[in-house]
Formats: sequence, C-alpha cells, structure tokens
Amino acid sequence: MSGSGGPAANRPAANAATPRHYVVAPASRVQGALQVPGDKSISHRSLMLGAIAEGVTRIDGFLASEDCLATLAALRALGVGIDGPADGTVVVHGVGLNGLRPAAAALDLGNAGTAMRLMMGLLAGQPFDSTLVGDSSLMRRPMERVAQPLRSMGARIDTQAGRPPVMIHGGAALRAIDYTLPVASAQVKSALLLAGLYAQGATSVLEPAPTRDHTERMLQQFGVRLERRGARVTLAGGQRLTGGAVQVPGDFSSAAFFIVAGCLAAPQGLTIRNVGCNPTRTGLLQMLELMGADIRVQPHTGHAAEPMADIHVRASSLRGVRVPEPLVALAIDEFPVFFIAAAAADGQTVVTGAGELRVKESDRLAAMAQGLTTLGVHCELLPDGLCVQGVGGAAGGGLFGGGRIDSHGDHRIAMAFAVASLRARSPLQIDDVANVATSFPDFVALGRSVGLALQEHPG
Repeated sequence: MSGSGGPAANRPAANAATPRHYVVAPASRVQGALQVPGDKSISHRSLMLGAIAEGVTRIDGFLASEDCLATLAALRALGVGIDGPADGTVVVHGVGLNGLRPAAAALDLGNAGTAMRLMMGLLAGQPFDSTLVGDSSLMRRPMERVAQPLRSMGARIDTQAGRPPVMIHGGAALRAIDYTLPVASAQVKSALLLAGLYAQGATSVLEPAPTRDHTERMLQQFGVRLERRGARVTLAGGQRLTGGAVQVPGDFSSAAFFIVAGCLAAPQGLTIRNVGCNPTRTGLLQMLELMGADIRVQPHTGHAAEPMADIHVRASSLRGVRVPEPLVALAIDEFPVFFIAAAAADGQTVVTGAGELRVKESDRLAAMAQGLTTLGVHCELLPDGLCVQGVGGAAGGGLFGGGRIDSHGDHRIAMAFAVASLRARSPLQIDDVANVATSFPDFVALGRSVGLALQEHPG
C-alpha cells in the first residue's frame, strides 16, 4: 500500500459517506414513460475488457454510478487511459492483454462487489501484486468462492477470513481448469473466464443453472473465440482483444422497480424504454407473468450484442405462486422488488433456492422479511428463500401499513420499499439509502416523474 494517497486514492467521491433517508407518501398511481440508466453489469465489463484490448473502445450509455466509477478509477490506477464519462460516453485507450501496470495504492472498489470479484480474475495472472479493498459493506462480503477456483488455476490470493482485503500476489503462471460451479454465479464464472485469458490451455466453466452471459457476449464482441455447449463455456488462453464500440442498454435491474410499480398502480400503463432484455436477466418478467401481470415486451430490431426492448406494463390482479427454481438465477438481483409484488398479490408466494441473496450487499432475505413484517405483511424466512402471504392482488385492493424501514445500506432494499408505497395506507420512512447512488443515481427524480411521492432527506 505504498503511495501518498492511501487505500482510497483511486476512489471517486462517494455520496454514501453522508447518511440519507427517503420519506415516501402513499401514491394512487404511476403512469407515463421513462428510460432507466445504463446497465451496471455491462458498464463494468466494458471498462475491463476495453482496458485489456488493443486500440480504442468507445462506450455509449455508460452508467456513471459510484460502483462503475470505482471500476473506472481502479483501471486508471492500473495505467489505463480513460476519457470521460461525458454525456454517457467513455473512451478507453486499451493497453493490451499484458499492458496493465502496478497501482501505487490499494484499489478501492467502494461498494462494487461485481468489480471486486471480476478484478480478482483480471489481476490473478498479472506479474505484479495488487490489493483490493472497499467500503464497510464490501469488506464484509465473501470472496473465497472466487479465490478458491482461482487458486486451483495457480493464482496466489489471500483473503482475511474469506473477506477483503484481497491480496493478489503477482507472477503466478496460471493453468487452465475445467470447473463446475457449485452454485450458479455469473460473477464467479466471469472471474474464471477473465483469468482464463491469461492461462495456459483452455478454461471451461460448467454452470448448474443458467446465469447472465454478458461476459461471454462481450468477449466475443472484442474478438475472443469461445465455445458454448449447453451449460458449459470454454475459451483458450492468450487471445488478443480488439477495441471497438459498445452500446450499453438500459439496466434491467433498474427497470425492475418500475415494472413492479406498473403492475401495482398503472391503470393507464407505464412504459420503460430501451431496456436490456438479455434472456439470462429477465426471469422477473416470467415470474410476474406467472402471477398474472399484464406486461408487453416490444423488442428493438438490430444486431447489437445485447438485445433491447421497450416494456409496457399495466396494473394487474396478481396471484401468489411458487417460483420455479430454474428462474431464480435469472432474477437474482430483482428479488427485493419481486417480494413487494408478492406482498401485494392474492395468496402465498414461495421462493426457494435463493441462498445467494444472503451474501449480497445485505442479507436480502432477512432484510426483506424484516421490512415486510414492519408493513404488516406476514412472511416466513426460509434458509434459502422466503414465503410471503400477500394482502390481495386487485388494483386498489389490499394495502400495507406504513412505518420505518431499515434498508441495511442496501440500494435494492431501499428502492424496493419505495415501490411498496404504492400500496401503503400511510407514509414510509426508509433509512440508510445513500448507497442507491452506487447503481441508480437518478432514482428519486425518475420515480417522481412517473408519480411516486418520494423525497430524499439528509440524516
């Protein structure tokens, strides 16, 4: 950790340092049209692959959230020239597969768990040492599920009781492995594929269930040859990447809050435009349709690496369902707001196979159970899921209570309970919301533009 800047030298200014809370009054409806910011997962990956590509990569639609800016700052600290962001555009001057340079300080990735786990794969095969740290939330999150398979490739990685700081010792000669993921995880898969670029031989990853495939799509866009056979993806090490143009679609995980809002309270309809609709991300749509939601997806034509669509939603009478476990990995980030839909539905909704939610920015299963109980919704916390007894699905039907919600510093918990205000009979105060800026800086303004009675306050 040499250098005068200390561990946070490369970190962007963080709103998360200032406590914030929401006050959300009940609102009768949402309506109109909006466009959500660029996809966070794709913004992270486009920066990383652009950095190790040869030539220039122009990224349009880049999400300038705190998480993505942390990734951008870390790559700059590793010697990559990056212009922007300016009006959603970032230009990355790639240094090639072997062009990264040692940073002068620890790389501080803020609250960005995706960035830390993918960086572990990217840096495992470098000739220099790296240390990865983050904010208090990220420093509590598990990293061994990435570190262990990377060690089997020959990487030398230390964690502190399985958590950051992550210390990566340079100079390791990586060897390819054939790895079966014990739990479906796009982050682990992506880290292994990035490390595989630096390994001798062909690295294969076998998934127990489909997960988001942004990394595979983007690797191919940058000229990497990979093979997909069923649930297995394989790439050979040593391949060169070539820079180019990347169009980042609207973030489906951000659109999810408005999709559920429309299901609860948009009798005239609500439209979310230019949303990334990669089929490995849209499990939420299938789950809501099983509940009886009125959703219409209008795909865009074209040949972009990532499919895009406009999504039209109308208020619906929802019914409780047992969620098929194969859909869980396709909607893992959307479960907080899905549980709000479940709470508004008629009957019981059961989710199992979602243990991954316990190791996100918070224990999302426990946080949602606690918040829903505050609103008067009966739910049962399961070891790997949640059972929610809905209050009634007809538009304008059963209502939640109000009260004070602890978001546990988790951006998705905070935004999910803001949507719950559409079925509340009295105001909600949602505490500890500053981390919403890590993924969705304009959430309050966009929410208000379509009808949420949402205000943000310091403290």
